[in-house]
Amino acid sequence: MSNEIGELPPGGPGRAKGGTWNMEPEMGNMTEPKFREEVSTKQLRIAELAKQHAGEALNNVQRFIDGPWLLEAYHRIRKDGAPGIDGQTWKMYGENLHKNLLDLLGRIKNQQYKAPPVRRVHIPKGTGNETRPIGIPTIEDRIVQKAVAMVLEPILEGEFLDGSYGYRPKRSAHQGLARIRQGAEEEGTQWIVEVDLRKFFDTIDHQKLRQMLRQRISDGIITRLIDIWLKAGVMENGSWSASEEGTPQGGVISPLLANLYLHEIDQHNRAVRESFRSGANTNH
Repeated sequence: MSNEIGELPPGGPGRAKGGTWNMEPEMGNMTEPKFREEVSTKQLRIAELAKQHAGEALNNVQRFIDGPWLLEAYHRIRKDGAPGIDGQTWKMYGENLHKNLLDLLGRIKNQQYKAPPVRRVHIPKGTGNETRPIGIPTIEDRIVQKAVAMVLEPILEGEFLDGSYGYRPKRSAHQGLARIRQGAEEEGTQWIVEVDLRKFFDTIDHQKLRQMLRQRISDGIITRLIDIWLKAGVMENGSWSASEEGTPQGGVISPLLANLYLHEIDQHNRAVRESFRSGANTNH
């Protein structure tokens, strides 16, 4: 796989002498439509590689993360999102955007990036006194999470089942409900099973999630970033606490990791459904 997705050559795009990273040639004069088109083209390439090497762990996919990629990630995160523990807003980070992204790219590529803890807040959960904990990353951490999600999404989207609708691009819960209705009205569906995974985001097993991820990704830079997010911990009322399990609700990459974790359940449910259909056909 390393030959298919080769290492960036010394002195290649984005790399200056001495191993430092320089984005100026890559994005200094790029207009927004141009860098978005470049990112879209790269994502199509990643999807092609994932399809060609189905069942293999892809290596060196971090090479797709460059200046334009981080610039697009910055523009994709919410502009009105609450700040993390450093108090920095999207607009504040953008005041020295190219300088900030240049420094950030170097830390990512040199494996020196350190994820700060998320700022935990509690929001009401439905009715009653129960609340839902939300983890708010810093703006810079959201950029990195979005950049990694933009790499992983073309790989994992090709594997997720068609009946999965939550937190997926160009899909919604309303479309999922419409699909259920179609099954009931047009396809003779007789059973609908509803399952509520209580505190799902808070209880994801880190080790199992890592194992599932490494079945498709062997890139050390990407897996390291996932690991440090899982270990970053939480700041609440001025006190830090470790994250032994779960992914923070509010994290940019958390929905994608959650879908990866649920994919095994989706596969199991599909196998059960098919076995019922097979048995029904046999009985007839």
